[in-house]
Parts: sequence; structure tokens; C-alpha cells
Amino acid sequence: MYQLLSKIGKLLFHRMGVMMTLIAAQIVLYVMGLLWLQDTQYYGVYWGFALTLSVLAVMWIVGSPSNPGYKIGWIIIVLALIPFGSLAYLLLGGNRLSYFNQRRLRTMERRMKQQLGGECDKSSSLATLEGPDAGRMAAYLEHTVNCPVYGNTRTKYYPLGDVCYDDILEALRGAQRYIFIEYFIIEEGKLWNSVLEILREKAAIGVEVRVIYDDIGSIFTLPANYPARLEKMGIHCRVFNRLVPVVSFRQNNRDHRKYMIIDGKVAFTGGINMADEYINVKPRFGHWKDTAIRLEGDAVWSMTVSFLSMWDFTRSEEERFAPYRPAPAPGGVQGYVQPYHDCPWDNEPVGLTVYLNLINRANRYVYITTPYLVIDYSLTMALTAAAKSGVDVRIITPHIPDKKTVFEVTRAYYEELIRAGIRIFEYTPGFIHGKNFVVDGKYATVGTVNLDYRSMFLHFENGVLLYDTPTVGEICEDFLDTQSKSVEITLEDCKRVPLYRRLLRDVLRLMAPLL
Repeated sequence: MYQLLSKIGKLLFHRMGVMMTLIAAQIVLYVMGLLWLQDTQYYGVYWGFALTLSVLAVMWIVGSPSNPGYKIGWIIIVLALIPFGSLAYLLLGGNRLSYFNQRRLRTMERRMKQQLGGECDKSSSLATLEGPDAGRMAAYLEHTVNCPVYGNTRTKYYPLGDVCYDDILEALRGAQRYIFIEYFIIEEGKLWNSVLEILREKAAIGVEVRVIYDDIGSIFTLPANYPARLEKMGIHCRVFNRLVPVVSFRQNNRDHRKYMIIDGKVAFTGGINMADEYINVKPRFGHWKDTAIRLEGDAVWSMTVSFLSMWDFTRSEEERFAPYRPAPAPGGVQGYVQPYHDCPWDNEPVGLTVYLNLINRANRYVYITTPYLVIDYSLTMALTAAAKSGVDVRIITPHIPDKKTVFEVTRAYYEELIRAGIRIFEYTPGFIHGKNFVVDGKYATVGTVNLDYRSMFLHFENGVLLYDTPTVGEICEDFLDTQSKSVEITLEDCKRVPLYRRLLRDVLRLMAPLL
């Protein structure tokens, strides 16, 4: 009992606890006001206003460019929870931006186009070299979000965060001009402390060091004054989307990207955050299976521009990008690389579209690893249609979950997918956090985009699309090795699920866009 009370006390006095208390107080005041109105002559007027607002909210949701599954979830909430539902949507639903943030977003997009738009002319050449499917996938990213495709870039794939650790430290020690770091989670421990020691040393000798982290992602792992601590070390730091004690839809939008960029020449990305569970130093959910990729060469410039644009966005600034551009890399590297990024505010689901493009261009197989399988109608149809057409579709998810509610939703999709011919496996040693697609031994992507609504529609994300690089084969081999350590879920397994659990999963699946 003492330990439980101690945990509750720590949570209440933690910054998150204080913020949640203040937000809860706002909700209580709203409910008390509503109860007071019930005993007055104005309640009928208020109810009529709330009903009208709910109808208008539903009309707005139907006409919005949001994902259909996301719309359905919110329509149910708005109509089932009158008079609270419409207010909840106004505060928490959608991706509406203030005028100030719209202006900042337009500036961010304009500056990225200035830096990268002139390089978005290689998709036609890629079509000649790698085939029309490759050309079309590259053209989408070039023309829609100014993400060029590059040659002259070496790639190295890491099947575990553990094996990435030493290479990260070695690359950081070699930094001569600048180090840019952007992560959803940073937590003090072996991984981050080792990185931070190098950052401190580099900053002391004049290397420019910048760090961005997400406030919600790191709220339980870093103190509120952490940016000031880093600044004292000579490390520039910014926090994305600070949590504020106001019920606000903007808190839905998080910076889920992972960048570590050294001198514009070397970069790391993937599923790995700066915390010890990602390198299996601190066990949490069994063995943590994560993946990462290292880029060295011309493609790193695209990621550098993406980082600098986010840096400017956090403070509404405009700085010169040109001083950070490195000299061109030497050629002679097999395959092509296309880093991409996704913004939740531009109504362009880049991560989702990359995944759909890969699935729709598969002729032999699609192998997928994902920590969450909370997919919308378009992905469900693409996966099942591919399997029914004879494509070997396999998906590996965790066997030990990190979020039990989301895990129930993940399992809610199994039966439908298995009936279509898709093979589903659960990684029995623990939790799989890598977000990988590999197709026909020709294409692959490694990045931060989960197969869930938050990643595909609400978060800032990034990834790397690979065309015929040697790492594509390595990603395939890693998938097969991971599959050998996993248990296959059968249709009989799905049928043995008790009725009450099926009903729970159906309800959760209906609300999946809001989880």
C-alpha cells in the first residue's frame, strides 16, 4: 500500500500530474456548469444549442479531408456523448491550425522547397535504371513533399539497437562541424549518457550541437528544465510542442521523428529512441527488437534540411541552410536512397502512401514488421488484395505488448487478414519496435512510421525508401530470422478467442483512430 501511495504521490506532483489535474479541473467546471443549467430555464436553450453544435460538428467531420476511419470514430463520440462530444471534437479532433502556425507551416514548406525542390528531378532517370514502379514511387515523394531520390549514398542496416550503439558513438566522435539530434524520447542512461558525454566534448571544442525532443515523449524521462541544462554545456536545445494545462487538439501532434546527423555526411534513423530499452540494457517487455539504418553520402542533405526546418519551426525563425551543406559524396554506390518526412498538418499522408505504394507494387512478397497493427480501410484492402492475388504477405507483431489496449486492437485485425491469406507472426522473445517493409528483394523502407492512425495522421514522422541497395537483402534476411523466433497465429487461434474478448476488440477497433 505504501508503494502504491508513493507512486500516486509522485505522479500527482510530477509535471504531467499537475498538467492533468489542471485539465481535469477545466472539465469538472464544464460539467458543474452543465448541472447548474439543468435547474434553470436556460437548459432547453443550451441543449438545443449543443444538439445544433453536434450536427454541425458531424457535418464538418464528414466534409473534412481526414481518414474515413478517423471520421467514423469521432462521429460516434460526437453523437453518443451529446452535449460533451462536440466540445471534445472542437478541442481534440482534427488537425486545425491557428493562423500563426499556418504561417509557420507555410514558411517551413517554402524553405524546404527552396533547398530541395531543385533536386527533385531524378525520378524519371530512376524509372529508366530501376523500372517504372521505382520511378513512380520516387516521383510521388519528389513532387508532393520535395523529397529527392539520391545515388552516391552508402547504407548500413542494423537488425538490433544493440549493434547500432558502437557505430553511433564512433560517428559522433568523428564530428568536425555540427551534430543534429531529434528524437521522440530521450532518457538518461547508458545510451544517452554516452552520447551526451561526446556532445559535451564536441561543443567545448566548437562543434555546433543541436537537440530537439518531444515534450510528451520525454515528459517522464527528462525534467522540465533539461534544455537549460544542455545550454550550460554549450548544447542548443529545443522542445517540440510543450504540454500546456489547457485542453487542446494540438497536443495530439507529436514529433515522432528520429534523426542523428553528423556534418551532413552521416545520419542514423529508424525506430530507436535515446533510451536504454532500445539497446536491451534496461529490460521492459522481454527482448526489445528494433531496427535502424545509417546513411553516408548525398542523401543525408535531405535529412539535414528536414531537421533545420523543424528547428526553425519551433521558434518561427529563418536561418541560412547553405553553410551546413557538405561537399558531394563520391559515386560508385549500388542502388538509390530517398529519405522522406511526414507532416500531420498538410493533409498529405506520406507515410501511409509510401506503404500503399510498396504493397501495390509487390509481385512476389511483402514482409512487414510493426509494433502496432491498427490499420485503416485503405491498408486493409491493399494487404488483403495483394494476398488474394498471390503475393506472399507476412506481418510480424510483438508477442509481449507495451500497451495492452493497443495490443487488443492489433489482434482484432488478425482474423480478417488471415482469412485473406496473410500470414501473421508474433515475436515471442518480447517486443518488436522496428517499422520495416521489404518488397520482392528490390524495395524496402526503414523509419519511424507505425501502422497506426497516430503515426499516419497525427505525428511528424520520417523514413528512408531504398531502391535496390544491398541493405534490402539484409532487411529481408533479418525478417526471416525474426520469423524463425516467432509463433504463427492461425485461424483456429482466432476462433478460440472468447466472445467477451471479441466484443471488447470490436469496440476498441471502432475507437482505434482515437487511441
